Amino acid sequence: MSSFEAMKKFAQSYAKMSQTVFCEDISITLTVIEGLARHKDEYGAPLCPCRHYASKKAEVMAAYWNCPCVPMRERKECHCMLFLQPDNEFAGHQTHLD
Repeated sequence: MSSFEAMKKFAQSYAKMSQTVFCEDISITLTVIEGLARHKDEYGAPLCPCRHYASKKAEVMAAYWNCPCVPMRERKECHCMLFLQPDNEFAGHQTHLD
C-alpha cells in the first residue's frame, strides 16, 4: 500500500472516530492527504503540511503537529481543514473517499 493510500485510510478512520467530516471541496482534502503522505515518507511521521517550520525534523520529534495534531485531538481544530466539525461552513458530508 502506498503512503498516500495509507494516509487516506487513516483519514477516513479518524474522521469516523472523531465524528468529523471532510471539506466540501474534496481537492483540499486530497491535497492535505498528499502532503501528509509526503512528510511520512520524508520524515517518518505525518507532519502537518499546512504550517511553516524552521526545522521539520525537530517538529516531527516534538510530535505536536504530527497528524492528528494536539489541537485536533484536544479541541477538534484542524488547521488544514482535513477534519471539520459538521457545522463548519466548509464542511461536506463525506467521511469516505473513493
